[in-house]
Amino acid sequence: MVEKMKLLHITGPREDIDRVMEVYLSKYDVHFENAIASLGSMENVRPFVETNVYKEAYARAEKLWEYLGEEPAQEVPRMKPKEAEEIVDAAWTLADETLLRQAELDRERGELLTLMEQLEPFRELELEHHKMLSYRFIAFRIGRIAREYYRKLERYIHDTDYVLFYECHSDENYVWGAYFTPTVYKRQVDAVCMSYHFERIYLPDTFEGTPDAAYRDAEERLHRNEREHEDLRQQLRKSEERNKSELAGAYRALERYCSNFEVRKLAACTRSAHMAEGEENAEYYILYGWMNEKDAERFRAETAEDKRVQVLTEEADETQIVPPTRLKNPKLFAPFEMFVQMYGLPAYNEMDPTIFIALTYTFMFGAMFGDVGQGICLVAGGFLLYRVKHMNLAAIVSLAGVWSTLFGFLYGSVFGFEEILHAVWMKPMDNIMTTLMLAIGFGMVLILIAMLINIANAIRAKEPGRLLFSESGLAGLICYGCAAGCIALYATGHPVPATAVLAVAVGVPLLAILLKEPLSHLVERRKRLFPEGSKAMFFVEALVELFDVVLSYATNSISFVRVGAFALSHAGMMGVVLTLAGYESGSPNWLVVVLGNILVAGLEGLVVGIQVLRLEYYEMFSRFYKGTGKPFVAFFKKKER
Repeated sequence: MVEKMKLLHITGPREDIDRVMEVYLSKYDVHFENAIASLGSMENVRPFVETNVYKEAYARAEKLWEYLGEEPAQEVPRMKPKEAEEIVDAAWTLADETLLRQAELDRERGELLTLMEQLEPFRELELEHHKMLSYRFIAFRIGRIAREYYRKLERYIHDTDYVLFYECHSDENYVWGAYFTPTVYKRQVDAVCMSYHFERIYLPDTFEGTPDAAYRDAEERLHRNEREHEDLRQQLRKSEERNKSELAGAYRALERYCSNFEVRKLAACTRSAHMAEGEENAEYYILYGWMNEKDAERFRAETAEDKRVQVLTEEADETQIVPPTRLKNPKLFAPFEMFVQMYGLPAYNEMDPTIFIALTYTFMFGAMFGDVGQGICLVAGGFLLYRVKHMNLAAIVSLAGVWSTLFGFLYGSVFGFEEILHAVWMKPMDNIMTTLMLAIGFGMVLILIAMLINIANAIRAKEPGRLLFSESGLAGLICYGCAAGCIALYATGHPVPATAVLAVAVGVPLLAILLKEPLSHLVERRKRLFPEGSKAMFFVEALVELFDVVLSYATNSISFVRVGAFALSHAGMMGVVLTLAGYESGSPNWLVVVLGNILVAGLEGLVVGIQVLRLEYYEMFSRFYKGTGKPFVAFFKKKER
């Protein structure tokens, strides 16, 4: 169900906005609207502009708590933001020297890691880097080459007597190493190596000795760096532990203030037209917010005696602001809100289809997947997964498994075995045509229910044209209902009404659907009945649309044949599993039976779940549901009372 909302107009002295949010509004779920946008271009109204002076203090408090490695307590003594800022500043000053040293260690650690990464491939090069740099008659280059080109480079080096390549490291893609050549051949050898895609690497000249010695020295320095960093962390932690309660209170106070500050972006300011003595140039804030009816009345009662707060409430249907949508359904049906939100939230004055989809989805799933054993597995597995992971889809699977179990008793099927239980109703494979016809009949009933819901939504939205003349309105209900009734009479062997009766019962509603646009304009008292343009073209388009409507009535109805088809498919697939397991021989292979049940339950369960959702969206939701609602976004988390 969509919760009933009220729009609150909250005003008071500008400097009192934090107290109001802290003392009153923080206790409620409230959806704030942009007051400036709602007030339009009214004079003497401007945005609430103010700098968050506590933002830096809050960032420091967050940094200090990172070193404690835990979350600040929720229940802490209340304190004013200024007091909280002073506590954080004092703690930060005390820790400032430690934090600066940690920053230096972080920079040093980054440099060491970079150096080690550069040296790693060349640790086998047993030459001192500084001495290599001082060579006058021998040129050297350090780098890597792709393995596919390395083979070609090897042939070149083998055929040349003035180049030496020293391989240091390799993997499946590259070979790292260095080549040496007399200085006089440097340009020639460089050109050849470049043609073989040799990628030169420049090692830093900041280390002494061989690359391996430099690597081990950097590794040792890194260990010392990490030990010192951890020692400083522990010192800071001990320092903060002594003032943990005060720091937690300061953190929560600054957190609340910074959160409250965001409300200012949605507030407006104005100067009072009626100022009391001593209130010259007094400014007032204006807040617009939505609460459910119960919270709104409680909020008004709570602020009634507070003379610094003025609260007015407005009914949702009396305001020009679009109310937000918040769904509230019984816990049993709440997981199905996921399917509704996937399609789109209902508008505020639109019927919430959560309970409808919960009942029809699970019922059709059970009819298509009827098996006592597999149904019980779905119930148990979905329930356990929901309790552990709190997944809405798991709860849906569990509830669908209940109907699967019930239909399993109706079909007499337990893990595919149809001889263990006596079918309470019928076995689908023994009554194929009946199963398919019942599925179509059930679908036609659901389409009629969807039309009734559409009529109710049209009444709520005050759309008489949609109510009377749409293909899912009153005209569509009469037309489709009469056609469905005639089919039912014919199928049960009863005489069908005379052609004249059918022509009136079906033809007149179709004519109303054909002319729905001018008829809608007529009942809505619009000046222009027909749209601009040629009337002949209008009737051509209307006839095409009417043909599409009649075709959709037929295709939507026939689409429900899949409910019966999957009931047959499930029985057929389990029959194949039992045949492969050799069930008829009297000594079945139970491993095949178990694996077959798992495969069928997983594969067909997934397909059935998707197909039922398709029926919900395309055959039913499309008839009555728009899903254009604006979500309710609570600014504050409601506190437990």
